[in-house]
Amino acid sequence: MKTLKNLLPLLAIISLGLFASCQNQQKSVISEATVELTKNPDWAKDAVIYEVNTRQYTEAGTFEAFQEHLPRLKALGVDILWFMPIYPIGEKNRKGTLGSYYSIRDYKAVNPEFGDLEAFKTLVDKAHEMGFEVILDWVANHTSFDHAWTTEHPDWYNRDEHGEIVSPFDWTDVADLNYENNPALWDAMIDAMKFWVREANIDGFRCDVAGMVPVAFWEKARTELDEIKPVFMLAEDEGEPALTNMAFGANYGWELHHIFNKMAQGEKTTADLWAYFEKNDSIFAPDVFRMSFTSNHDENSWNGTVFERLGDGTKAFAVMSYTIPGFPLIYNGQEAGLDKRLEFFEKDQISWNQGSDYADLYTKLNQIKKDNPALWNADYGGTIASIDINIPQNVLAFSREKDDNKVIVYINVTAEPQQITVSSAAAFGNFKELLSGQEMVIDETTAFDIGPWAYYVLKEVR
Repeated sequence: MKTLKNLLPLLAIISLGLFASCQNQQKSVISEATVELTKNPDWAKDAVIYEVNTRQYTEAGTFEAFQEHLPRLKALGVDILWFMPIYPIGEKNRKGTLGSYYSIRDYKAVNPEFGDLEAFKTLVDKAHEMGFEVILDWVANHTSFDHAWTTEHPDWYNRDEHGEIVSPFDWTDVADLNYENNPALWDAMIDAMKFWVREANIDGFRCDVAGMVPVAFWEKARTELDEIKPVFMLAEDEGEPALTNMAFGANYGWELHHIFNKMAQGEKTTADLWAYFEKNDSIFAPDVFRMSFTSNHDENSWNGTVFERLGDGTKAFAVMSYTIPGFPLIYNGQEAGLDKRLEFFEKDQISWNQGSDYADLYTKLNQIKKDNPALWNADYGGTIASIDINIPQNVLAFSREKDDNKVIVYINVTAEPQQITVSSAAAFGNFKELLSGQEMVIDETTAFDIGPWAYYVLKEVR
């Protein structure tokens, strides 16, 4: 949106009487009768998102056990806790012993494996007290085969020529919903989303395969949700830009993620990154948060750990995901150097005693992001500008600047040491390297070394 920063093209008129019925679930009271709805809440401007796999997080695999980790996550510096689906899992056509979180039997209930509604509400309240925001994974495209809707509303599902409910793709444990000419389905799904905002005071949703559900549905959902409280909406999608016109403030950088993987294998270079940035700017509005990540639940379980995919470049791409324009994600366990593929349908606990230095890296990156408005999300931060160096294919070199804050980044994207000389006068000056504390002076006479997969994150000292 180019005319009013971060404002949706709509205005919700909310009466004080309507608001009073739900203000107990609000974190702040809106006293005005007229409320402007924003694409992204202001609290998200410098936020880092953290994905929680409740089943695998602790030995108990419960909300109560996870709650003990909140102080550690606060010290890590993350802001948004995204919980993978917490709802009861279908038994019919179940995969594995425990089933997929994304095969949902009841949208308004809690998987007893994790606890109950009161335990989740207690967790949300505690998270809010500590300054976190909480979003839930929402699966609007399909249900389990034993969801009540399959018998109560059979017309809400897609069927084959024999009249049998079908699955999307090869996801044989889920039943494909049909949104065409089914307004009652739209209302029921939105009602279930509103339940969690009202009852548990959550702050938004990460929406699974959002592009497989009509844009108009999501826009209706967003409008109605924001009448309760401003929500943060993240679409698991990159192929439908219209989703970010109004319904979603953030979406996935899937293409960027795949470029990371191929760069690590020597199959792509910085030229592919710059082409991506240019393409991204031509498709999405400046205020859209594009989530950058080196792992998530799908990538870890099905395509490999970060060490399998990124190898010795794992830290370099983590730094990149924090410093390029975007909205960084940590998948649980990455801060402990998670080096195994977590089972998707079985219990497979994360090991938190691996003695890695990743917690220190992510803590520093989170603080650097907070301290430097140039690195804030989307157009809250600075635009990216290339820096002319002698080896542009081997080292990603760029600056981002916002007001009086300027950050310059150099990342060696190869397994070989490089020597950099800079020819952009805009990159000359006195700098502090923010990860190490090293002071550097760079001018036209400077040549400096950067090791294999190494990086410098420099703040200009004025």
